[in-house]
Amino acid sequence: MTSRNQYLPADPKAGVGGDWFDVIPLSGARVALVVGDIVGHGIHASAAMGRLRTAVRTLADVDIPPDELLTQLDDLILEEIEEGIESVSEFGETCLYVVYDPVSRCCTLASAGHLPPAAVTPDGSIDFLRVAPGPQLRVGGLPFEATEAQLPEGSLLVLYTDGLVEARDHDIDSGLRTLLRVLAEPAPSLETTCDSILKELLPTRPDDVALLVARTHALGPSHVASWDLPADPVVVADARRRATDQLMTWGLQEAAATTELIVSELVTNAIRHTSAPIQLRLIRNTALICEVSDAISTSPHPRRARDLDEGGRGLFLVGQLTERWGTRHTLTGKTIWAEQSRPLHTRVPPWHLPTARTPLTTPA
Repeated sequence: MTSRNQYLPADPKAGVGGDWFDVIPLSGARVALVVGDIVGHGIHASAAMGRLRTAVRTLADVDIPPDELLTQLDDLILEEIEEGIESVSEFGETCLYVVYDPVSRCCTLASAGHLPPAAVTPDGSIDFLRVAPGPQLRVGGLPFEATEAQLPEGSLLVLYTDGLVEARDHDIDSGLRTLLRVLAEPAPSLETTCDSILKELLPTRPDDVALLVARTHALGPSHVASWDLPADPVVVADARRRATDQLMTWGLQEAAATTELIVSELVTNAIRHTSAPIQLRLIRNTALICEVSDAISTSPHPRRARDLDEGGRGLFLVGQLTERWGTRHTLTGKTIWAEQSRPLHTRVPPWHLPTARTPLTTPA
């Protein structure tokens, strides 16, 4: 996913305000797009915005679904109000949290009283994505709901704050219609799209404005390989071989030895401590990602193995050999993932990359 943004405070001299945005890389090549609005202007709104943005980043690192993230964010704000860290306000704060998965091309979003994002698909269709209207932050006690939308590759996502579409001389509905009209005009770049939106909707600047425009990119079968594994220790060697063969096909031979070790440790752990279904998945993106999914929600933790222990070093080794690793909970269990940096000089044309989604069977 590629993105461009614009931030315009209501007071250009102050240079700060309460509106904010963020683009957060997640596991599995997914990306989170966030936009929020703090009531008020100036340094106090900016300080509150900084705390909220930091909290969102921290929760995003846990890799929880958008609706759960907003619930925990709301709880955190209410706790800080009780402790006197945050001031009590009669106004709420809004936030929109969107997660895009380039493998499934699925967009999952949840809103805390924020305006819905606009989407432009490659065939020219333009509309606002359906999002459940959750309560604003600071309200407490009310649920947030996540919704999903399938986006074709090359779709445009536009996230914004209400300062973009609301002004003294027109209401929000009029501003939203104008936004769709501007997006209907083709633009050569994301920068041009941002400029066109701001030029049309902001002849004056009565409020803080945050604008985030993103273009989706998909990871097709040439970038993803997955195998279903039986819960049998004899398949570990076959899983290593399959992973190595796929790396050879992708031209990533230099990563084969490390990937073999990662696959061996993660698959062995899944077979030993969980149950079927188990799936191994490799993703070739800006990083080389190895994932093992199982049906148990309990997260593994690295432990300190003693000198004479025969095991207990697997996750420690995975952590030493990768850029980062972690756990992502799913509806059916969890996924353990590990990312390695890709060698930059090894490239294979996409049309030379076969798909790989075949089950591994236990030898008779």
